Amino acid sequence: NSNRAAIGHLQRQRYGRLYPLLLVSTDGSTVRLRYGEPKRILMMPLDSNTLPEAERKARLRRQFPSKPKAKKEETFEGIDLDTYKKFWKK
Repeated sequence: NSNRAAIGHLQRQRYGRLYPLLLVSTDGSTVRLRYGEPKRILMMPLDSNTLPEAERKARLRRQFPSKPKAKKEETFEGIDLDTYKKFWKK
């Protein structure tokens, strides 16, 4: 009946079909499979425990960059203000 959807929602999953997906593993190999949500590419997470120590530290540095250093504030002590006086007048 066409009025059934107006009374209540249909009892089914959000995505009723499976969609083609390209699964990329950590070593770079790819596998085509069917997935419940419409996505094109799904990448597997990299296990940091299997990486060499230097590469693991480099990845952590990229993921959590250090805080930016505080910039030195400008002071107006060495500036002659009379040269800019013409811009203050109306």
